[in-house]
Amino acid sequence: MNYRVQPSAQVDDTAEIGAGSSVWDLAQVREGARLGEGCVVGRGAYVGTGVRMGDNCKLQNYALVYEPAELGDGVFIGPAVVLTNDHNPRSVDPEGKQKRGGDWEAVGVKIADGASIGARSVCIAPIEIGRWAMVAAGAVVTKDVPDFALVVGVPARQIGWVGHEGVRLVAREDRAGVWECPKSGRLYRETAEGTLTESE
Repeated sequence: MNYRVQPSAQVDDTAEIGAGSSVWDLAQVREGARLGEGCVVGRGAYVGTGVRMGDNCKLQNYALVYEPAELGDGVFIGPAVVLTNDHNPRSVDPEGKQKRGGDWEAVGVKIADGASIGARSVCIAPIEIGRWAMVAAGAVVTKDVPDFALVVGVPARQIGWVGHEGVRLVAREDRAGVWECPKSGRLYRETAEGTLTESE
């Protein structure tokens, strides 16, 4: 076995765990879930049935990633984050009968490469969070988040851009539509459609 699972964790026999990954105390990885290489699943975290995670993802303590979530490479999920999976959650149907697995249609959250989801935030499925985007701690995300966007609040709204370093970008005064990372100096260009791309 080329990965580490703590004795108190529960990893289903049908789950796939990539080389170099770690599953810590009291975490649960359900049937058919697939974790890439170098992933970390923190204490008490939950990875639902069939969830897909890329390489080098981090799920911090008590994060809840419900199926059918899909995480790209290098995704960070902060402590106590919740990725939901139901449009209209109910315990019972209109007649009062308890709902079962086949009584609802699961919808998922998709998170692209490099994105970060801050502590105790909630992502309401179905949504997509773009590459290298950042969701602030405590936010409630109810709509798609563009690549490199920084979103905060309840409901989450965009307040700026972040680059690969995770630092808020600064507008270049000498070049319209160009943003710069104050840490790396890397440049990004804002399109007429309001999206951000790496500058060539």
